[in-house]
Amino acid sequence: MDFITDPGLIEERSMAIIAPHLAGFDLTPAAAKIYSRIIHAAGDVDYANHIRIHPLTAEAAGRALKGGCDIFCDVEMVRTGVNRRRLGEFGGSAHCLIADPAIAAAAKSAGTTRAMAAMRAFGSRLHGAVVAIGNAPTALFELLKIMEETDIRPAAIIGVPVGFVGAAESKDLLAATSPVPYITVAGTKGGSPIAAAAVNAILYLQE
Repeated sequence: MDFITDPGLIEERSMAIIAPHLAGFDLTPAAAKIYSRIIHAAGDVDYANHIRIHPLTAEAAGRALKGGCDIFCDVEMVRTGVNRRRLGEFGGSAHCLIADPAIAAAAKSAGTTRAMAAMRAFGSRLHGAVVAIGNAPTALFELLKIMEETDIRPAAIIGVPVGFVGAAESKDLLAATSPVPYITVAGTKGGSPIAAAAVNAILYLQE
C-alpha cells in the first residue's frame, strides 16, 4: 500500500482537504489558520461549525506570545502539546500545576478540583499571559471567577474543555462574559489536543 511519508507533504495535503470546508465562513487569514489547525488536530471538519474566535484573539495572543509571555495550562497534556521550542524562541514558557502535591492538598482542603486550585495558585501571573484550558471545565469557571473578582486579565484565553458535565456551560459563559479575547468550541467538543493546536496555530502565525 502506498502512502505519504513526507511530514511537510502530509500537512500540506491535510490543509488542502480542510480548506473547502471553510469556504463559507468568511474568515480572516489568521482565523482560517486557527480553524485549520484545530480541525487537523481533531480530524473532524464538523469543528468548523462549533469554533468561536473573538475578533481580537489572534492579534492579542500573538502580540503577547511574541513579547515573551508565558502560557498557563490546566493539564499536562496541553502543556506537552504546546510547541515549547517555538514558545521559547520568544522567551516564554508553558506551566501546569495539576500534579503539584501542594495543589492536591489545597484542593482537598477547599473541597474543589485540582484544576480550580491550580488556576487560583497561578494568581497574578495570569495577567498578560495566554491561558489554555483543554480538559477541565472547573478550571475555566474558576478563571472567569478570578477575572470577575480581580483586575487580573490574561492577554487571551483558549478555553476548550471537553465533556458532558459543565464543559458546554463553561464555554458558553466564556463567550458571554469574558472581558478578554478568547477561542472556544461550542458544545461538548474540545480537549487538550484542541487547546494545544490553537496555541500552536497562533505561535506559527508569528513569522
